[in-house]
Amino acid sequence: MYRLQFTRQAVKALRKMPANEAQLLRLKLDDLAREPFSAPNVKKLSGRPGYRMRMGDWRVIFEIHENARAVDVIKIAPRGGAYR
Repeated sequence: MYRLQFTRQAVKALRKMPANEAQLLRLKLDDLAREPFSAPNVKKLSGRPGYRMRMGDWRVIFEIHENARAVDVIKIAPRGGAYR
């Protein structure tokens, strides 16, 4: 299992989103921590390092560090603003 690490921006976005969506996203992130390379709705980003996970209208931008067995959640944002 990988350790989840959140940036301040990701924590802030998680707290601002509706509670039911935040709870569902948290469950998806726990699944991601178990199997980061075979999780559903995960794609490698093109043009920059990292991956993205889709959950409805929300996007989670993250990086995987295999040697440290950690997943850094960089950004949680609505679909339109996630890639800026």
